[in-house]
Amino acid sequence: MTYAELREFYEDYITVLNAHEFHRLDEFVAEKLTHFGDAVTRDQVVAALTAQVDAVPDLKWRLDDFRVSGHEVAARLTNTGTPVKEWLGVAPTGASFEVTEYALYRVRDGRFINMTNLQDSDAARQQLGG
Repeated sequence: MTYAELREFYEDYITVLNAHEFHRLDEFVAEKLTHFGDAVTRDQVVAALTAQVDAVPDLKWRLDDFRVSGHEVAARLTNTGTPVKEWLGVAPTGASFEVTEYALYRVRDGRFINMTNLQDSDAARQQLGG
């Protein structure tokens, strides 16, 4: 995929995440992939995202920076939301969070085959009063 194709692919992925249309992840995520080097399935990715949105129904991702090297993608995002259930070990208080996420992906045949992401969970906990 070209840079432009990968950029459009990734922007479409973020649109699907923000719409919480996780049933559409088959358009972006391979059936079997690695996450932090561990073998996982797309269904496990969907379950993890669904659990996050269950706790943070207004969870959003904003793409702030995007880079491509071959078939590898790097993104810097801002994640925001207001938990309504316990999240990251903090009971809901009505407080919202905004944290930076760094995400790395490898794409093959138009799907993510490797996903790794990092966000400052301690900063989120602090913003939430935990």
